[in-house]
Amino acid sequence: MKRDELVRQLLAAGCVLLRHGGRHDIYFNPRTNQKQPLPRHREIDETLAKHILKFLGLK
Repeated sequence: MKRDELVRQLLAAGCVLLRHGGRHDIYFNPRTNQKQPLPRHREIDETLAKHILKFLGLK
């Protein structure tokens, strides 16, 4: 999955960019109070993308 597509999904679901890290960006879901790092690779493995969405309470 393209990183840009995943970021669009996160933002559309109400998640916010909490901060930029060294190699990851940290996204926060205010509804579930969960934080999750998102790598800055152009392509993100489908399994990892599903895990990020599930952990943040989106799918």
